[in-house]
Amino acid sequence: MNKLLTITVLVTLLGLSAQGLRLPRQAEGTPEEPVADVAEADGEQGTLEKLTSAAKSYYETSISTASSWLDSIDGLKLKEKAKNALSDTTVAVITYAGILQDQVYHILYQQ
Repeated sequence: MNKLLTITVLVTLLGLSAQGLRLPRQAEGTPEEPVADVAEADGEQGTLEKLTSAAKSYYETSISTASSWLDSIDGLKLKEKAKNALSDTTVAVITYAGILQDQVYHILYQQ
């Protein structure tokens, strides 16, 4: 059902945008340069072009927001804090591993 709905929506959008993709006619006697952008030729944007431009703007906005968040996180010096936490954790684990090793040794080799 979802696939059928998706295909129907895509075909409808393509059908609507096909009306906006008309090429300008050339006069038979005077050849003109072909127009590179169809939107500039018609003066309007088709439905598909509007959707793609909206999607591009949302994508660019999300990228800029994410990069600003990353810049603000870098200001907090989290990398340095993570390195310090890792070194402190490593020291604690080595200490407790040594204690555990002594306990196991004394359990196995009682006097």
